[in-house]
Amino acid sequence: MSFSKEQLEEYTAFAARLADAARGQTMPRFRSGAQIFNKAGPWFDPVTDADREAERVIREMITKVYPKHGVIGEEFGASEGEGPWRWVLDPVDGTRAFICGAATWVTLIAVEYEASPVLGLIDQPYTDERWLAVNGETQFRHGETVVKCQASGVRDLSKARISTTDPRPVAYFNDRESEAFARLSKTTRVARFSMDAYAYGLLALGEIDLVVEAGLQHHDYAALAPVVIGAGGVMTNWAGGPVGTDDRGETIAAATPELHAAALDILAG
Repeated sequence: MSFSKEQLEEYTAFAARLADAARGQTMPRFRSGAQIFNKAGPWFDPVTDADREAERVIREMITKVYPKHGVIGEEFGASEGEGPWRWVLDPVDGTRAFICGAATWVTLIAVEYEASPVLGLIDQPYTDERWLAVNGETQFRHGETVVKCQASGVRDLSKARISTTDPRPVAYFNDRESEAFARLSKTTRVARFSMDAYAYGLLALGEIDLVVEAGLQHHDYAALAPVVIGAGGVMTNWAGGPVGTDDRGETIAAATPELHAAALDILAG
């Protein structure tokens, strides 16, 4: 990769500004009667004015400051850039949590160079928590406290804490994936659900050991891999390949390579 340390420092500072700007749109609408729309016809796939306005504001900031950069966002699609840099945005990951008043939704921001992520940011405004991964290291900020993240080190499935958003075949998983997750979760110590991308932040803190998802899009996972890997974890698709190289958006994040390998074996059946 041919970019300077100064460039990355500049984009890191700008990503934080984007997250702050997104907070300005999401926080006034959280638990305050946000407008809810259905973007999937007969199926309920919610989006709110918080999603749309947050993405609109931060896209405008990127276009103004870095007009040659590409942008991918959940709500307004892709804008091609003229160079190797691209921003990937999910202004409210966990819209269902958002409309239920649960503080597990997050804002996701990634920076990619030649389609490879070099920066990942997870921001939970209500709890004032932020994960920032850059230069192979993940830091967590809660209020004024900043600590380096380190995954748990758990290697044994029987001691693992596993999370997914919704493993039902009527949600993000198909029948095969739902059955595979059921097999895997039976081998773990405890399972927790409905945390969306917030669970990946907890994995980076050492509080969750496995996160398994399916049906993800580029904007869902681009910021997550740097956060997990920067905390010493592993993140791939269910075949053990790079995230995004399958056609189902399957992802698995694990605290250790040993835990990752054991979980892959069970998912493969």
